[in-house]
Amino acid sequence: METTIQTTTQETTCQPGSGAKLIREVNRRTYRKFSSEDKIRIVLEGFRKEIPISDLCRRERIHVNVYYKWLKDFMEAGKARLRRDSLREASRDEVEELKGSYPLLSITCI
Repeated sequence: METTIQTTTQETTCQPGSGAKLIREVNRRTYRKFSSEDKIRIVLEGFRKEIPISDLCRRERIHVNVYYKWLKDFMEAGKARLRRDSLREASRDEVEELKGSYPLLSITCI
């Protein structure tokens, strides 16, 4: 006895006893992908602590581990950005000021 599952794009035929295949196929077709904006929105809502993280994850239909992975990625990106800002390049005004203070810096090598 074969079971036929109709989807919007194609039919999937499963042999008896192939429940694992059927579950994998359903999971593959219903896998949710979140945009960067959605991830940031969810993480920032968790920062506000208006509702517990478990309730937030239940509402958004994500696993708590997924939330904490997104939080870790968010924090790491912020640390990298702050690290880059502290090592910024000098502005044109600062370079001109240094050249005026130290005449040897304004000599260019040819």
